[in-house]
Amino acid sequence: MARLYESRKRILVTGGAGFVGSHLIDRLLEQGHEVLCVDNLFTGAKRNIEHLHNHSRLEFMRHDVCFPLYVEVDEIYNLACPASPVHYQHDPVQTTKTSVIGAINMLGLAKRVKAKIFQASTSEVYGDPSVHPQPESYWGNVNPIGIRSCYDEGKRCAETLFFDYHRQHAVEIKVARIFNTYGPRMHPADGRVVSNFIVQALKGDPITIYGEGKQTRSFCYVDDLVEGFLRLMDTGPDVTGPINIGNPVEFTMIELAQEVLALTGSKSELVYLPLPQDDPTQRKPDIAKAKQFLNNWEPNVPLREGLKHTIDYFRNVR
Repeated sequence: MARLYESRKRILVTGGAGFVGSHLIDRLLEQGHEVLCVDNLFTGAKRNIEHLHNHSRLEFMRHDVCFPLYVEVDEIYNLACPASPVHYQHDPVQTTKTSVIGAINMLGLAKRVKAKIFQASTSEVYGDPSVHPQPESYWGNVNPIGIRSCYDEGKRCAETLFFDYHRQHAVEIKVARIFNTYGPRMHPADGRVVSNFIVQALKGDPITIYGEGKQTRSFCYVDDLVEGFLRLMDTGPDVTGPINIGNPVEFTMIELAQEVLALTGSKSELVYLPLPQDDPTQRKPDIAKAKQFLNNWEPNVPLREGLKHTIDYFRNVR
């Protein structure tokens, strides 16, 4: 059925009670849309959206995307999947199911209701890259049978499904490859390096650095990431992605730890542990496509500023 008005959309966000999903919902509501937040609360938390309690344009549904969903929506943002090693390795079979079966179910929904659909993919599709920085044309260096494979290969298969639904069924798709993101509402126990370092520093515990700490990551503040999502979703049907969304400024793990120590005033010591299996040594996005297709998008929040906001959040989180 054709819509009678165009400015307000009905938008489904799977994984909407998660770290990134909750920030996306904030922006969508600010734009005046109606939002259906779907989450099974495996890693998401209602506290991430409790500030929106009783919001007239937000509906929450507890649901696992591994099961079909029958709703009427105009757009879908598919963010449902554990995204940190601690969480996605806890139940690797379920992680793969969420990526693959969840993608099938959401693509099936998009096909039925003729909705535009966004896939939150990941820089993990590049594995431990032999090309640096990583452009979207790089096919990656992924271990298909390692402990991280449930996430890496699950997301790679999800991308395959998105493009096959696009080619075979003319579903309008948008695929973003997310690089390391941080900010308020990260789970304190998600095992990601930013949250690990901040929590350890605030407690005065030793800060754990894996390997020699010379491996690099590029950290994108969550507000910048969400802006990239919205710009990608607003592109025409000829822009499908995949498009890297991340910050091209690299930091070593030691540099990140020193920044966190300085901002928290912590006296925590650095301790060095063996490098986990398949942990990438370098991670940096080539964002030329994002600049070209997303109205010259690039991150605006420097690491120090973003860390201050994130540290303030963790000081008060319970």
